[in-house]
Amino acid sequence: MRAFVQNVLLSIFWMLVTESFTLTNFLVGFAIGFLILLLARPLFDAPSRRYFALAWKLPRFVLLMLWEILLSSLRVAQAVLSPNMGIKPGIIAYPLTVESDLEITLLANLITLTPGTLSLDVSDDRKVLYVHGMFVDDPQAVVQSIHESLEKAVMEVTR
Repeated sequence: MRAFVQNVLLSIFWMLVTESFTLTNFLVGFAIGFLILLLARPLFDAPSRRYFALAWKLPRFVLLMLWEILLSSLRVAQAVLSPNMGIKPGIIAYPLTVESDLEITLLANLITLTPGTLSLDVSDDRKVLYVHGMFVDDPQAVVQSIHESLEKAVMEVTR
C-alpha cells in the first residue's frame, strides 16, 4: 500500500510542477509515477511489490467483468424478447473457495452485478453462497461457470 501512496504523491508533485490541476494531468502524473516506481521496484519491500502485480491484474479483471456483464445482458435480453422466454429460475447453493470477508463480498457483488443472477445470502459458516439465477437448467453448470470466471478472477486480484 505504501507504493500506491507514493504514486499518488508523485502525481500531486507532477501537478505542482506542471501547474495544471486537472484530472487528465493527475492521470498523466500517476502513469509517470508508476513507471518511476516500477523502475525502483527492487528498492521496495515484498508487500509493496504486490502493488505492481495488482496493477497488471486489475485491468484484466475489469475487462473480464465487463465481458461477463455483456454476455449476461445479451442472454437476458434474448430471453425477454423471445416468445417462450426459455427461463428456468432457481436457487443454487454455491460452495465458496474464497475465504476472507473482502473476497466473499466482492464475489457476491459481482454475481449481483451480472444480469440474471442475484446473491441472496451467505451461510453462517461462510462456506456457501446462495445465488438466484434466471437460467438454472443445470445447477452444476452454473456453479462451474461462477467458479471458473468470477471466483477465479476475485482470487487472482485479492491474493
